[in-house]
Amino acid sequence: MAYQYALYDKKDRIAYITINRPEVMNSLHIPAHQELAEIWADFRDDPDVWVAIFTGAGDKAFSAGNDLKYAAAHSDAPHPPMPPGGFGGITNRFECWKPIIAAVNGYALGGGLEMALACDIIIAAEHARFGLPEPTVGLIALTGGVHRLPRQIPLKVAMGMLLTGRHITAQEAYRIGLVNEVVPLSELMPTAQKWAQEILRCAPLAVRASKEAAYRGLELPLSAAMNVNYLEQQRMLASEDFLEGPRAFSEKRPPQWKGY
Repeated sequence: MAYQYALYDKKDRIAYITINRPEVMNSLHIPAHQELAEIWADFRDDPDVWVAIFTGAGDKAFSAGNDLKYAAAHSDAPHPPMPPGGFGGITNRFECWKPIIAAVNGYALGGGLEMALACDIIIAAEHARFGLPEPTVGLIALTGGVHRLPRQIPLKVAMGMLLTGRHITAQEAYRIGLVNEVVPLSELMPTAQKWAQEILRCAPLAVRASKEAAYRGLELPLSAAMNVNYLEQQRMLASEDFLEGPRAFSEKRPPQWKGY
């Protein structure tokens, strides 16, 4: 299906999701949120795609967050609720255990950073910048920023960003552990694809089980986290792939993952 504000392609088990509003730094308005919510739901439900790469169109911005000019121009109109999944259809989506890679091709500010924080791996172009500037315009990063950032980087560093709204460079983001790798812009998508291929070498259900256990386990004491029967773990244990892995190892051949 064609979309107006996003691009959505699937190839070789990888879903490519691109915010397509470069003329406004890939900032999002309600119609864009609605399209992205539909796309993320399709990615979640499609058994033929196992990993997603999420990026923005152009070379200036992954996303500058909320489209404030659009919001101001439509301030007198009724405000529809945020579509399912939260900002960009992803920040409040807690039921998708497929891995998601953010390829940050420029500014990731406000909701843009919040969308990147909702991904599992972040690859940044050298010129990318990150920040949650909401307090500078009288707002708060309520679509995940104030909660995810202190969980993903040291608390004092997170508070410094949250309370000042300052931006940090890609190099600083790498130093504090916010991103996995920093590369020239020309290498951004190839690097994201390299990470995706490394994930695809693993059993897809094992990857999803690992993601669910890691995130849900963070909410629990260690002793409790280690003794939970996670749903994706149960699916993995009941799958053909659970048998295929040891069989392929013993037969000294590459495993043929089926995803069930």
